[in-house]
Amino acid sequence: MSLTEKIRILLVKRGNTSCVELANRLGMSSPNLYARLKRDNFSRKDLERIASVLDCDLNISFTLRDTGEQV
Repeated sequence: MSLTEKIRILLVKRGNTSCVELANRLGMSSPNLYARLKRDNFSRKDLERIASVLDCDLNISFTLRDTGEQV
């Protein structure tokens, strides 16, 4: 599942928060957020800010190290 899909799911779970409202809460323009969503292009800092604004914990993982799998 892409990051964009996960963010959209979080928006629904947070009371159908709109992308416009999320952009405002992040202090960025709506077109900028929509472009990032379209490209599915977020830095770790972006994801941390989104998690904070949506009152979530951010867990980024790979793991393996033979073989605690995850990915």
